[in-house]
Amino acid sequence: MGLSLTLSHGSLLLPVIMMLLLPSVCFSQDSYISSRATFYGSPDCYGTPTGACGYKDFGSTINGGEVTGVSRLFRNGTGCGACYQVRCKSPTCCSEDGVKVVVTDHGEGDNTDFIMTVRAYSKLARPGLAAELISYGVVDIEYKRIPCQYPGYNLMFKVHEHSKFPQYLALIAIYQAGVSDITAVELWQEEWQEWRCMRRAYGAVWDIPNPPQGALTLRFQVSGSKWVQLKSVIPAEWKAGATYDTAIQLD
Repeated sequence: MGLSLTLSHGSLLLPVIMMLLLPSVCFSQDSYISSRATFYGSPDCYGTPTGACGYKDFGSTINGGEVTGVSRLFRNGTGCGACYQVRCKSPTCCSEDGVKVVVTDHGEGDNTDFIMTVRAYSKLARPGLAAELISYGVVDIEYKRIPCQYPGYNLMFKVHEHSKFPQYLALIAIYQAGVSDITAVELWQEEWQEWRCMRRAYGAVWDIPNPPQGALTLRFQVSGSKWVQLKSVIPAEWKAGATYDTAIQLD
């Protein structure tokens, strides 16, 4: 079967924590939405470490490599890290429960909302029938958003590998549980007594030139309504590639 698709690849500290709670918007998706899904190949059946979300190796192996690229659900990067339950509706080789996938990339192809790894796509099939399902190339599916779960892990902020101390800082949230989206990130500038906005560089990557000096107090907005503030969550001598534990987790 012919198939056309495109994928867009793009120290541990325990901080003092303060949460600013404002009225929150609860997310609930009880019903399934109809769509289509396909898959992309990789030598090990895992995801790609160059995905559009900017997760690097984390994005290729998280959730056991059962990850996906999305089109409309990408939402200019806001959809990165979201979890979905996906199940195919036909042919008869489809399993009842389907698969849980994590969004780590952007991709479009043949009117599909999901372009999964082979590892994830195979889980749509009943045991022993993955090869048959793969032979279809594209299948009708239904999906709904579900809470992400990372037992044993707190929400963490990783200093992206492209960061250059001290003049350029890029951050990415990993192990983000629940169904909330991070919609804004700000750093506290002590000498100016004000919050400085970080820019969504691409995907889930937030960056800022000439970040404040010293240990960094950070706050982020969750689903447009709740601000969560983390005091000194990033150390003064931060390093590119390092990951820092927030000691909290989202619902």
